[in-house]
Amino acid sequence: MFKPFEWMIAWRYLRARRADGGISVMTWISLVGIALAVFALIATLAVRSGFRYEFVGTIVGANPHVQVLSTGRASERGPIVRTFDDFDARTEALAAVPGVTHAAPVVEGQVMASANGRNAGVQVIGIRPADLAAIPRVAEPETAAGSLDDFEGGIAIGAGIARNLGLTAGDSIRIISPDGVRTAFGTSPRVKAYTVAYVFQVGRYDIDGVRAYLPLAEAQDYFNRQGQVDQIQITTADPEGVGDLAPALARAAGDDAYLWTWRDSNGAFLQALQMEDNIMFIILSILVLIATLNITSGLVMLVKNKGRDVGILRTMGLSQGSILRVFFLCGASIGVVGTTIGVVLGCAFAIWIDPIFEIVNWVAGGGVWQPSVRLLSTLPARLEWGDVLSAVALSLGLSFFVTLFPARRAARMNPVEALRYE
Repeated sequence: MFKPFEWMIAWRYLRARRADGGISVMTWISLVGIALAVFALIATLAVRSGFRYEFVGTIVGANPHVQVLSTGRASERGPIVRTFDDFDARTEALAAVPGVTHAAPVVEGQVMASANGRNAGVQVIGIRPADLAAIPRVAEPETAAGSLDDFEGGIAIGAGIARNLGLTAGDSIRIISPDGVRTAFGTSPRVKAYTVAYVFQVGRYDIDGVRAYLPLAEAQDYFNRQGQVDQIQITTADPEGVGDLAPALARAAGDDAYLWTWRDSNGAFLQALQMEDNIMFIILSILVLIATLNITSGLVMLVKNKGRDVGILRTMGLSQGSILRVFFLCGASIGVVGTTIGVVLGCAFAIWIDPIFEIVNWVAGGGVWQPSVRLLSTLPARLEWGDVLSAVALSLGLSFFVTLFPARRAARMNPVEALRYE
């Protein structure tokens, strides 16, 4: 498509000094602008993808994909009871549904935890030891202390609870529930101490800071759920496809139960992330467009400075198409080189984001990343080839597009007018 002499002329124009009518300075400005814009786009897309991946990963790794809850039934005393009595049979039926990898009956309750003169609100989940070991982010957390083997005789708590209360594995923690022992004079608070058997950090502040696990039998006694559970938690092979399993799960759960998926619990967050992704891509695309417009400015100057050369080349027999291709190569080469540099910088940032962020945090004196605000313990980045290709396509497409106008103007230049006063 491009002849060798067209490449040669374009290269001479690009590397020419300003005194010789070239655009050396504008070339560098355009190249640096495109490289930085592409770098910013890829880095932002990588952090966005990493955040969503980690956010969804901690949701499906530390929480059930589907919760089976009771619609409620009237008890002998009158109040509506939302528990399951036949939870073992229901659990077996739900676990037999194709696509379900695990099903576990659990008891939930809100309590106040106390240790070392400090208090904290805690969500206690009663679960069997084998079922707790099947939760990926708890069994294989970011950091851990103690052992799950000792869970049967103690309690497992999140790293945030341990940090707030000054605890570690082997220490004692007291939990206090207002719904305690029923006496003739009413219900008195229940207070009981447990040994911390296991401390886990899944990487999400809203989980590490509030969640604790008790053995199921102990939780049933503590929360007055003898022979009952509050829900059955289900893990599936494909968390993204829980909607397809819903009909089969509903049939296995029974008419007096309903389903609550992880998408129902976190739908607002996922929609906010998707909207933020789209807006961020549009904003950064505008930055890439502004950077590529420097190519137009440089080429307009080049066409004006090289009017005499264009006239001579036309009189020597070059066609309008050859002139257009020469100046198109000038602009497109800047776009290709700038995009390549931006891709390399963006990919390097995503790959080595941890040491880069440590340097930034050290320079800023620490405290740049607050897990309590951003919910994740570290700044994530995930390099996806779809994001890289979209950034490359956007940058090259805009670079080629804005190059056409000054190149077309040079090709349509009348050689007689160009050489009239020479």
